[in-house]
Amino acid sequence: MSANATADEPLNERPGASPDGLDPLRDVIRRHDLAAKKSLGQNFILDLNLTRRIARAGGSVAGRTVVEVGPGPGGLTRGLLLEGAARVVAVERDSRCLPALAEIEARYPGQLRVHEGDALDSDWRALVGSKEKAVIAANLPYNAATTLLIGWLETEPWPPWWDRMVLMFQKEVAERIVAAPGSKEYGRLSVISQWRSEPHIALTLKPEAFTPPPKVSSAVVVFTPRAEPQPACSVKALGKVTAAAFGQRRKMLRASLKTLVPNPEALLEVAGISPELRAERLTVREFAKLALIYERSTAGR
Repeated sequence: MSANATADEPLNERPGASPDGLDPLRDVIRRHDLAAKKSLGQNFILDLNLTRRIARAGGSVAGRTVVEVGPGPGGLTRGLLLEGAARVVAVERDSRCLPALAEIEARYPGQLRVHEGDALDSDWRALVGSKEKAVIAANLPYNAATTLLIGWLETEPWPPWWDRMVLMFQKEVAERIVAAPGSKEYGRLSVISQWRSEPHIALTLKPEAFTPPPKVSSAVVVFTPRAEPQPACSVKALGKVTAAAFGQRRKMLRASLKTLVPNPEALLEVAGISPELRAERLTVREFAKLALIYERSTAGR
């Protein structure tokens, strides 16, 4: 059978092997001495049934180009390829993992390309290398997850080079991403995520799903980009407004926004927003409207 067989078409196995004919991940980790490094935010998922479920959490990846960050020993990588991904472009900074990933490359000729480097410094459009829209799928390193997400959401020009993200975060971060106005979890991350995409939590995972188990639960969030986020402010202006508003979230907007403009009440009046509200009470649309008015008021300065 072909190397890119799907879940309904299992590969021939040797005794004790995984569905793709490779060694079980636990054996791969032991053989290559790949103990997870806390300094890199590593927590590995060894169950290929689970990584395949994550791979298809946002829809089929069959025939798609997928960008993966931090593949480690290749658990999700193998899940993506088993689910029929045409090509996986993986970015890994831990050189210890490269021999394990090379075994997957050999098993799937031409379908896996591993780029050794830091995802925070990567040129994503160059790595994907085509006009095709990619899927981003990753069990993100906890210490870089939010920074990577913001970078992908702030991609310019928009619509972005990706058309779906399937990303794993600590559960509390996932809850901040999808939080509604008025909740204690609602903040800057909620606003930018929901203005530029439609995020939803697809899966939650207990600590014991990982090796080593983290101290908290995790969740997989699926992001679908909005073609034309509305109101159409600049993402930089939205970032400045939300930074000011949530930087002092216990204060009313007429006070918190003074770090942004000398006279916040005039800005809020044009936006039709009460100066006595606090940041967590504004909807995503109201934040974008406020950012658009702020942007226009500072044009040419």
